[in-house]
Amino acid sequence: MTQSILQKPSQQNNLVLQYGKDALLVIVGVLSASFGLKGFLLPNDFLDGGVTGISLLINILTDINLPVLIIIVNLPFIWLAYTQVSKVFAVKTLIAIGLLALSLTFISFPIVTTDKLLIAVFGGFFLGAGIGLSIRGGCVLDGTEVLALFISRKTVLSVGDVIIVINVIIFSAAAILINIETAMYAMLTYLGASKTIDFLIHGLEEFTGVTIITEHSEAVRKVIIEKLGRGVTIFNGKRGFGKRGQLNEDLEIIYTVVTRLEIQKLTDEVANIDKSAFIIQQSINDVKGGMIKKLPLH
Repeated sequence: MTQSILQKPSQQNNLVLQYGKDALLVIVGVLSASFGLKGFLLPNDFLDGGVTGISLLINILTDINLPVLIIIVNLPFIWLAYTQVSKVFAVKTLIAIGLLALSLTFISFPIVTTDKLLIAVFGGFFLGAGIGLSIRGGCVLDGTEVLALFISRKTVLSVGDVIIVINVIIFSAAAILINIETAMYAMLTYLGASKTIDFLIHGLEEFTGVTIITEHSEAVRKVIIEKLGRGVTIFNGKRGFGKRGQLNEDLEIIYTVVTRLEIQKLTDEVANIDKSAFIIQQSINDVKGGMIKKLPLH
């Protein structure tokens, strides 16, 4: 009973800390996105992809206030988030988009540059950083991903395919309604934003799953644990065909997860033990638990 009572305040404190961390990420994300829009893109009639790109395109063509457009254009995607993801996610997204609209309305940002290349690169960077930080905070500032998730569930298209199709439509509309140069710069802005989002979500330490098939599995296992400080999983397998023809031998298959920064060290260590070892690498979006060490933002 005493232990249970002691655990409750601890759990509550952890919950408060998590909510506080999420709120901070969203606020910083909103400010970053606002700076990217008002300091780079808006004053120079630049576009981006996704829902933000649609809002910017309508703003250029109609002069309707951008904060109003961002809320209106995102409303259908917030409803999709409510029905397809979760109520909490939808509410947090609505609050974040509302904060973005307020930030664009009431906070002044200096116009940093009029150089088109710098606008595309750094405007995309700050906008992407804002979206990425908001995703880390448990919501989105751009509803494209929600729409892509919904369509992918109803069709054979993947989420990535849907996002590409949406942006092709946006950039094509920009080329027809404005000019080709604006559309091309919009593609560059979107590229910068998407790469920044990927970096903030997955971090520098992108994870790779490595499967190692070798006759010296015990030596390789010790190297991974002792020199790399990583955990391993051992599968029992059976050889099928090798350099000596058909085989029917039992062997141990090693599986581990490392960061891309550790791949070279791992392959070098394995080569020192067995140059003929068969190594398979697979990209992993994210991992949880075990002996994985993540960057502070993870």
